[in-house]
Amino acid sequence: MPLDSSIVGETTEYRDAEIDARWTMAYAAALGETRACHFDTLAAGRFVAHPLFPVCFEWPVITGMRELLARSGMTPAEALGAVHTTHDLSIARPIRPPERLRTRATIAAVERHRSGAFQLTRLETVDASGAPVSSSWYGALYRGVEVRGADRRLPDAIPQPVPAPSDVGPRAELVIPIAAGLAHVYSECARIFNPIHTDAAVARAAGLPEIILHGTATLALAVSRIIGAKLGGRPTDVRRIAGRFAAMVTMPSEIVLQIGGGENLDVHFEVLDRAGRAVIRSGFVAGLYAGGEFL
Repeated sequence: MPLDSSIVGETTEYRDAEIDARWTMAYAAALGETRACHFDTLAAGRFVAHPLFPVCFEWPVITGMRELLARSGMTPAEALGAVHTTHDLSIARPIRPPERLRTRATIAAVERHRSGAFQLTRLETVDASGAPVSSSWYGALYRGVEVRGADRRLPDAIPQPVPAPSDVGPRAELVIPIAAGLAHVYSECARIFNPIHTDAAVARAAGLPEIILHGTATLALAVSRIIGAKLGGRPTDVRRIAGRFAAMVTMPSEIVLQIGGGENLDVHFEVLDRAGRAVIRSGFVAGLYAGGEFL
């Protein structure tokens, strides 16, 4: 069934999430993190969630939109077949559990794509006082689904452009091993449940050759290495993470992170599989900046 573009502009109610130490520690552990700041609950001022942790509490808001999609004409099977294609996260401040956060979603665009219907969603998260914590642009493609009505996009639904790289070619290359059970571990620790990542029968029914790793897991693994290589090991310096998911990651396997140049302000990267195919394109991490150096 088609995706009706009349849903553009629809906004969900805020959904509350209790961010506790157990959840943030589990997420960091799933990524193989060893930095004490993700595990040391004795140091309240130091203890912090991984920069990409917002994907965890955003997920229930995204899945909660399925009722809205159903009203627009999509079937449950079509909704489950969505492919996460783009992600652009802005971080107003680090997350330090325990705290309660509130997230809502707005359908920012529905447009025709050669492979199906593209939907852009804006996710906004605030804390108990209403102060901004993070915001994301989440792009999803519904393969083989048509669009009913004209393409629509909210006037302000234009993510901030990623600065162009200032040099050519990678400055560093890191190999990241992908364990056979990583998708299962990541699903449980992130609390992001989509059976195409853990159930071979569901993955096959969705047209995939086998279960695949979450795009956000691949992105988080890359960001962790970039923090160590470019940000002095300080995850609290990260203020923006963006990228385009270009290909699937199967398990077990290896991926190759290519960290490009930029002034210290901007870190450009790509992730490739062992065959040299791009898994993440136009990757970008921005951090705190002052006087030509990271804070």
